Amino acid sequence: MSASRPRRVAVLVLEGAKPLDVGIPAQVFSTRASMPYEVRVCGAAPGLVTGGDGLSYHVADGLDALARADIVFVPGYRFPDREDPPRPVVEALVAAHGRGARLAAISTGAFALAATGLLDGRRATTHWHYTRALAARHPLVRVDENVLFVDEGSLLTSAGAASGIDLCLHILRGDLGVAASHHAARRLVAAPYRSGGQAQYVPRSVPEPLGERFAATREWALHRLGEPLTLEMLARHAAVSPRTFSRRFVEDTGYTPMQWVMRARLDMARELLERSQRGVEQIAADVGLGTGTNLRLHFQRVLGTTPSDYRRTFSRGE
Repeated sequence: MSASRPRRVAVLVLEGAKPLDVGIPAQVFSTRASMPYEVRVCGAAPGLVTGGDGLSYHVADGLDALARADIVFVPGYRFPDREDPPRPVVEALVAAHGRGARLAAISTGAFALAATGLLDGRRATTHWHYTRALAARHPLVRVDENVLFVDEGSLLTSAGAASGIDLCLHILRGDLGVAASHHAARRLVAAPYRSGGQAQYVPRSVPEPLGERFAATREWALHRLGEPLTLEMLARHAAVSPRTFSRRFVEDTGYTPMQWVMRARLDMARELLERSQRGVEQIAADVGLGTGTNLRLHFQRVLGTTPSDYRRTFSRGE
């Protein structure tokens, strides 16, 4: 792809498309000066597409938009377990993927990707209500019902509508870096990072105010990443036992408390690498990782790259 042109995003609206699922990628990747994306909402053919929940969509583009797209989003749609999308839609998705486009499904859009055969032998997820139906209809797909999203490189799937935001922010983070992803999350008033491995549905037996207390503790920790942080300190701030804190924290975030702290420190380090000229040793000290050696170790283990390579890729030189 030429560095001079924006990445082309196609949002493919199928019959019965769910409004939230359509709106999420259109909003996250909306065409604006600060975002190097160009969004086109398309259908099987130009014109009116009957959506779900009482809404319809008038799309200017047909499947030709997929032939030009770098990323194709397939929102969830009505009755995905009853029949596959029209053959031209399936063929257009296969052709787009073969040309190098990433295909990303939100909620039951995973059924459309599965209909292409591209998910055979791969992990995928969908809305928890449909995971068994997806496994039954497409037995070669390794359906994981206990995650928010799955990244298989050029094929990505997510659970219900809200997890579509998590998936989009995950894609942004990989394309543009953590600063851009955090900026988009702030604009959406969304959590900047939820683990793809977090459970979709967790029965709650704890009063909701405790969840608010945990959110306050996470916010408190984010302002103290350069200082020592232990499980006991976090639990004490939340006014619960370390055992209760650990259990509930995993339910809320998909990470243990100290895994989350490490991720937060690495995210802060990534943002400093992108937006400042500070050296690796200074950044390591600023984010509570002590030394450049320690920062490099965790960068390689968690992100699979080095701080210097990351800076070369995402630096904005601010």
